[in-house]
Amino acid sequence: MRLKKAIRVIHLWLGLTSGLLVLMLGLTGAILVFEQELESLQPYRKVAALNQPLLPPSVLKRTADSALGGGKQLVSLEYGGKGKAALGYFYNADSYYQVFLDPYTGAVLKKKDMSGDFFRIVIALHYNLLLPMEIGQPIIASATLIFVVMLITGIVLWWPKNKAARKQRFKVKWHARWRRVNYDLHNVGGFYASWIAIFVAITGLVMGFSWVADGVYRISNGGEPMPAAVTIASDTTQTMKVTQPADRLWSRFLAEQKPDETLGLQFPSGAASYISVSINRRPGTFYKQDVMHFDQYSLKPLPGNDVYDGIYSKISTAAKLRRMNYDIHVGAIGGFPTKLLAFFASLLAASLPVTGFLVWWGKRKNSGRKAQGKATFLRSLTR
Repeated sequence: MRLKKAIRVIHLWLGLTSGLLVLMLGLTGAILVFEQELESLQPYRKVAALNQPLLPPSVLKRTADSALGGGKQLVSLEYGGKGKAALGYFYNADSYYQVFLDPYTGAVLKKKDMSGDFFRIVIALHYNLLLPMEIGQPIIASATLIFVVMLITGIVLWWPKNKAARKQRFKVKWHARWRRVNYDLHNVGGFYASWIAIFVAITGLVMGFSWVADGVYRISNGGEPMPAAVTIASDTTQTMKVTQPADRLWSRFLAEQKPDETLGLQFPSGAASYISVSINRRPGTFYKQDVMHFDQYSLKPLPGNDVYDGIYSKISTAAKLRRMNYDIHVGAIGGFPTKLLAFFASLLAASLPVTGFLVWWGKRKNSGRKAQGKATFLRSLTR
């Protein structure tokens, strides 16, 4: 009993100190679950599939660079598949733009300054509280760690003492007084949400703490640490240089792109930089990509430099799990059903600080009334 009392105190004070952050993380997380689906509704993301060849990257890049202006040049370009616009990206330390183009005609469909984009703001709020990264991100990571502790302590407190109590722990008594309904919502809702929320929270910790990311990788890789990043570069001493290297790579891999897949190219950013090609085998997620690097002068294949590089089917199980982390976090890993689970689990997680506070406040007021009643009774005895 002393142990359970101590756990109750820990659960209470962690909840009171981190409640607002958990509420914010749950609400923003629920919004981000369906980011891809909501974004796909934008009219400038779709094009008429014409019976003519697609324009090569060099042509689309010139058009996009001109649309961006101010000396900005595309960093990467993505062909979205049949009936979808090509998407160009420009970003540096100060700005981030997206340019949507018709891959058949080269027409600029939309130039988007991402500094005011709704989902970018939600992501920044979710990940670093709109604060500088070195300040906000550790705060969010710490709040996520506290949330994991609260989930564990919450399960311990929820656990029924006997068979009779067990029957009451799986459903909400909707026709009871509001205090009891709120109490059940906190306990029953927390129990059901915890089985999904624990995966969401742990994957959040992987993104928030390097020691968690390394620990998860070691566990899934037989104790071996995550390989260190390797510096790769194009050979600037090459005397024979291919012309239009991005176009050549694009035409080579275009045949491998299926109608429902995306084909992306990252342009070299300097003399020693390289060209990257990526084929996303499952758009809507990020993990199932084939990522390859090439010397910009000779098109010679270059080795990958982290777990996100390489042909997905050929990488290790540990690397696959590391790649899956974000898609597990937002529920995309299993498609629409797991997204729904992540969405409702996020909403339930957001409700827990509110219902928990109301439970605590109700007990506090009730204790105050009992103490006042006891004092009144004692005074009456002395009269």
